[in-house]
Amino acid sequence: MGRVVITHSTYVEGLIPWLKALAEDKNIQTITPAVIKRVKGRCPQLQLRISTPIKGGFKLVARRGSSVQEVFVVTTLDEATLLLRLIQSKPGPGKR
Repeated sequence: MGRVVITHSTYVEGLIPWLKALAEDKNIQTITPAVIKRVKGRCPQLQLRISTPIKGGFKLVARRGSSVQEVFVVTTLDEATLLLRLIQSKPGPGKR
């Protein structure tokens, strides 16, 4: 089971529960939410997508409303498997 690094005081709304569910995967070592920014467009529901590969894992982008936050995931999973885990771990009605 991985760990979620909580270092900021501000996160995109709903992001932390999703990251904690994702961290339950044994192939994920660390998840670190990073920079949060305001953007012009609006995204009504929380989205978490894979952005780019990094050394030892991937950079994800979380988006909700007019906020965007980078999330770094250290994992041994490949991109396709990580995408599947993102979908499976998304909190929502009827889950958990």
